[in-house]
Amino acid sequence: MRLALFNKGRLGLVDGDDLVDVTDQVAGAGTAGPAGALQRYIETTTDGETVRFDLAARPRIPLTEAALEAPLPRPGKIVGAPVNYLDHKAEMEYTTSVADLGVFLKANSSVIGPGEDIFLPYSDKRTDQEGELGVVIGRTASHVSAEDVLDHVFGYTCVLDITVRSGEDRSTRKSFDTFTPLGPWVVTADEIPDPDTLDLRCDVGGTTRQRTNTADLIFGVRELIAYTSSIMTLRPGDVIATGTPAGVGPLSHGDRVVLDIEKVGRLEVGVDGSRATPYDQRPGRRGH
Repeated sequence: MRLALFNKGRLGLVDGDDLVDVTDQVAGAGTAGPAGALQRYIETTTDGETVRFDLAARPRIPLTEAALEAPLPRPGKIVGAPVNYLDHKAEMEYTTSVADLGVFLKANSSVIGPGEDIFLPYSDKRTDQEGELGVVIGRTASHVSAEDVLDHVFGYTCVLDITVRSGEDRSTRKSFDTFTPLGPWVVTADEIPDPDTLDLRCDVGGTTRQRTNTADLIFGVRELIAYTSSIMTLRPGDVIATGTPAGVGPLSHGDRVVLDIEKVGRLEVGVDGSRATPYDQRPGRRGH
């Protein structure tokens, strides 16, 4: 299944070129709050109460007319994997990779959905796109073996891990509001038996910047989840961004960023630099 949020928090199942509104078939989905109706559905499936959606006579809307939103607008946590492709390690001239650095956290307030804009914070610091496969956790996972981790995955989505190239810690440089575009929906795990074989492409301004296959990950999806679960308990609805390949580059006002992942979907967002200010004017700068 492909499950999306649309039109102010409604839960929809993608059926061909339509979205079928299934909100009323998930207990509590209509009052799910900031976490959203899909989060409520994931929690319901965790409780062993998997909903079998009845699409007959349900309200439908063409996908072209739906206002898609981030499928998980406020994940419990967003975990990132730094330097998880060898080609990205080489282009950035890093001497370390995810195996040395471990994982990092992004603020869940940085999530936006399809069609929204990334706001550039600084006028004189480079802000880059990083296209990544996102994994959505479906069952609580703690110290899970790599052989068993896929049993704990609910599904997959597209993630853009937007990053300022400045000197702060990763969690700061990657947690600005609008810095985690997510979507356009979540594809359930049964649709993707092997997440380590997916083609990924990211275009900026109509030019392809990133092209890879998840087979080239340093820590594959299974190993990455197992490693992360050995550090922190993963809970239903948590999102893991699996890392970005070579081809990261600066974003400019007016750019369109498009991330395509095989079997998952196409996520497109804009870039707005109208609010950008000089880096030296940031709050907390040294000497002020």
